[in-house]
Order: sequence, then structure tokens, then C-alpha cells
Amino acid sequence: MSESTVRITVNKGASAKIEADIIEVTLPDGTVEQKNGKAFLCRCSESKNQPFCDGSHKECEFDA
Repeated sequence: MSESTVRITVNKGASAKIEADIIEVTLPDGTVEQKNGKAFLCRCSESKNQPFCDGSHKECEFDA
């Protein structure tokens, strides 16, 4: 992994935004997905696109 600044912004009642040049997310089955620039990770556990946010927090009244 190369050195770079990684920004993580936890949004109240919403997702966590990850910003970096390249983001690698290893899924439970070992699959690795890469995103460029930014990714939004689900915090409400309702996303149909886990571990990524699909906006479900808007419907489930997630407030953390």
C-alpha cells in the first residue's frame, strides 16, 4: 500500500465517506473491489449493496 492521505468522514445518520487516490475494500468472501477517489460505506446495515451505501439510511431512520 502506498503512502497517501486518506480522509474518512463519518456523516451523522448516514454513510462514512472514504476519500483516497485508490480505495481497496476486501469483502467477506475475499473479493477485492477498488474504487477511485471516494467510496461511501454503509453504517445503517440496510444497504442492498453492502458494504457500500445505497441511501437506505434515509428510509430506516438511522441516527448514529
